[in-house]
Amino acid sequence: MRLFVIASLTLSCIFITSISLTKHVETIYSQLFYFPILYATYFYPRRGLFLAGFCAVVYEVLAYIYVFPDIAGMIYTTGQAILFICIAAVVAYFTEKINTSETRYRSIFETSPLGIVLFDQNTFAIKMANSHFSAMTSYRPEELAGMNFSQFFDTQKEQRRFFEFLGSSEDVVNFETQFVKKSEHPFWVNLSWSRIDANLVSCSVIDINQRKLAEQAADENSQQYQQVTDHAPTSIVVVNAGKISYSNPTFRSFTGYDAEELAGRDFRDLIHPDDRGAFPVLPESPGAGTPLPGLTEVQFRTKAGETRLGTLFFTWIHQKGSPAVLINLVDITEYERLKESVQNESIRRRGIISTAVHELQSPLQPITGYLAMLTQNPEKYGVTDETKAILDRVAKSIDHERQVIDQMLELSVLEAEKIPIEYSPVPVPALLRTIIESGGYGAQAEIAIDAPGLIIDADEGKIATVIGSMLSNAVNYSKPPRKIRIAYVSSAQDTMHRLAIRDNGIGITNTQLDEIFRTQNPADLAGNGKKAGRVGLSLSIAKRYVQLHGGFISVDSVVNVGSTFTIHIPKQRPAEVPHDA
Repeated sequence: MRLFVIASLTLSCIFITSISLTKHVETIYSQLFYFPILYATYFYPRRGLFLAGFCAVVYEVLAYIYVFPDIAGMIYTTGQAILFICIAAVVAYFTEKINTSETRYRSIFETSPLGIVLFDQNTFAIKMANSHFSAMTSYRPEELAGMNFSQFFDTQKEQRRFFEFLGSSEDVVNFETQFVKKSEHPFWVNLSWSRIDANLVSCSVIDINQRKLAEQAADENSQQYQQVTDHAPTSIVVVNAGKISYSNPTFRSFTGYDAEELAGRDFRDLIHPDDRGAFPVLPESPGAGTPLPGLTEVQFRTKAGETRLGTLFFTWIHQKGSPAVLINLVDITEYERLKESVQNESIRRRGIISTAVHELQSPLQPITGYLAMLTQNPEKYGVTDETKAILDRVAKSIDHERQVIDQMLELSVLEAEKIPIEYSPVPVPALLRTIIESGGYGAQAEIAIDAPGLIIDADEGKIATVIGSMLSNAVNYSKPPRKIRIAYVSSAQDTMHRLAIRDNGIGITNTQLDEIFRTQNPADLAGNGKKAGRVGLSLSIAKRYVQLHGGFISVDSVVNVGSTFTIHIPKQRPAEVPHDA
């Protein structure tokens, strides 16, 4: 259609110009050519130049035919032809500039990742909105046309706030508010607008809903963390560059200072002068080269002048973008006082036990002497065979009682101080044979030994006591025919020697397994009326001796089938074994 219009206008101009030149009509016929030239140049800038050249040539030819040899007329028509081309070139240049700018801005408008809206400042009617804004609000483009921009705000309060900013006659950036989608779901947006002219406003819309939701979640987490720390039973302190930046109520109660007094205070000032010199200077950042202290016990001086003891745990955290040290403090003041009281009570109890043991040993000595005198020379004192048998049973009972008293004394010494271990190579098979022969166990049970050539590094006397206790326990609580098996069950890869003593006895229940090594437990393991033969001291002593070697005793048992006591001794000597292991 445009080409048809251009062609029609061009032909009309040529026809009118021909007639005018023929009739020598002095009119503005030459200006008629500007209609097709301007029209073509506006829509087709480059093709319009060709049309202007064509019109100039035609006009010049017509003028040559009808005006020649009029020199003045020829000059005039030539000037008019040149003017056609110049005007067409100027129009084409500016048209291309306008089209390029329009294309660029239309591309930005349509492809922008932001929502862009053009609306009237007075009526707020939307003139244009890009596809991103359409997708953001869930409205179709045809629905947005003619809608009021103010109706997207979630509340009237936000509308009024927007009107106030818009009426300030200043361009605004980063105006955060809530819009409503077509589905009436609110979402957060960031608005920035500027005025294009007196009435038209260009507004960019950024969807910040996810960011705002994340900020709200972070605020909720921060509030929850604040509640946790404020109600924590342990003291919590945050130290930044050596200064206290946060302290929870528990720490404030511990020191007696309020939050204002602690804020900005040097943490070292709270430490008791006796411990302040040994307390390390806390590094300012993880990369400072100085590691955080480990578990530390420190005395503190409270506001009231009281001395309290705390255990400190140090951890790196980030506070407001900078590294800080989180200190957890556990108040162990009362624990230490109680521990000292328990230790004093334990010492007093052991003193009572030692005194009682010695008092019990004193009357047994003359009784043992008189019994030995009567049983060794019965004829002299007129002791009959029946009476001698009774006296022998009495002597055995007294000897058993003396052994129990000796074990009580030995256990008291074990609990009171650390007993030294005198290590030496111990040939286990020879030691086992000696224990079996001296204890008479070979006559009471069938004992099999499977530990060929075994030599361990241990205290021979104490290991003999341990094996003797285990073997005595196995023999006494096995069922006829008594069968005991002693076997070395450790492999070359194990770090422990493992010597297992298995019997075919009455077994031990799960409840009894927790009790057999306690000193207060009577050794009535049968649980079915079997008479107790001893007080449970020998197993407690055996357990302690093994612990002094850095080992332990394990028990596996099935009721009415048998039990297996396994002695675990390290193959390498421990550097140091704690006394209260």
